[in-house]
Amino acid sequence: MTHEVRRLALVLLLSLLTVAGLGACAPLLVGGAVMTGLTAADRRTAGSQLEDERIESRGAARLREHLGERVHINITSYNRQVLLTGEVPNEQDKQLAEQVVSRIENVRSIVNELAVLGQSTLTQRSSDALVTGRVKSNLIDAKDISASAFKVVTERGVVFLLGRVTAREADRATDLARRSSGVQKVVRLFEIITEEDLLEMQSQPANSGGPSPSSASGRAL
Repeated sequence: MTHEVRRLALVLLLSLLTVAGLGACAPLLVGGAVMTGLTAADRRTAGSQLEDERIESRGAARLREHLGERVHINITSYNRQVLLTGEVPNEQDKQLAEQVVSRIENVRSIVNELAVLGQSTLTQRSSDALVTGRVKSNLIDAKDISASAFKVVTERGVVFLLGRVTAREADRATDLARRSSGVQKVVRLFEIITEEDLLEMQSQPANSGGPSPSSASGRAL
């Protein structure tokens, strides 16, 4: 099997797994990333990973309680920074969703990217899943960065990149995402660490977390 065939097979597998999950979910979804099982090289501490899962779970439940089935909201937490994506029927619901999530314990910040639109179709969500798969595949293929350091979320062709990464890794991942088929725009929501921080982190036991990020970056390209 050639490299290109293996790569295509990986993209299709990632997309099929994600689409299968979409078909079984209610309009309110938890998380938006593919291959979240790759936690061995996750740069968050084990405690932070559990906290992010708790924030996503509680956030989904509370959003469903307050907004019901009239919205489609994905809630993704990375190191207690919460990303809200999806669609809501009006501006009031957009602000209400942010207020509900802001009251969850230990939420550090919220990036509200909810669109005031009708709910996306299964076809649109399947297309987003395929885009996420392509981006993840390109990150895996790259030899100079660690794919498991990144979380990828796609909504209506807009790719959101999260992770604790160096400026070099951030730029490299952004370039790879931008060159992936189907990507309309890339939004960076990184916690930037130094190369020295990364070396120190790599010398520590898995999931110990390493030093705190020196800065944060959230911008659209």
